[in-house]
Amino acid sequence: MRKFFLGVVLTFIVLALLLFLLAITGVLSLTADQRPGKIESYIASGLLDTNMEHVAPRVSSPVQPTDANLVDGMRFYVMNCAVCHGGMDKKVAGLGRAFYPPAPQLIIHPLDDPEWHIFYAIKHGIRWTGMPAWGKTTSDEEIWKVTMFLSRAENLPPGVQQLIGK
Repeated sequence: MRKFFLGVVLTFIVLALLLFLLAITGVLSLTADQRPGKIESYIASGLLDTNMEHVAPRVSSPVQPTDANLVDGMRFYVMNCAVCHGGMDKKVAGLGRAFYPPAPQLIIHPLDDPEWHIFYAIKHGIRWTGMPAWGKTTSDEEIWKVTMFLSRAENLPPGVQQLIGK
């Protein structure tokens, strides 16, 4: 069993050294203007989802999804998020394409994650993506409002759709 464990550890060390060598020699590009490969995207997405499953508390919003709160969430989104994640007009945000990985276009491709997951990502940010930790500058109430807006972006109540001109 000890030899097996040692073999696994050595394999990981060799792989890490290989990746390091590929990166420092320029074979593996680390620039933000190239699209990530399928394997890298798959691994990164899987790690993010797995990490969220383990660290994010499964909390429910203390804020009710009223029309007024959804409109407040939409306003927060337009003022703070749309520049990277796309506006209400469903056009791709130019700045969002410049990130590595590119920022998801949340109005064009709405999230299907549970609210606790969205709230956690907004509050704490996502390392190595450009997604800031909004919890350092924004109240939980405001984060819940934008969370509720994003989780309902495809099915907003008629009153909210009317207010935003949908």
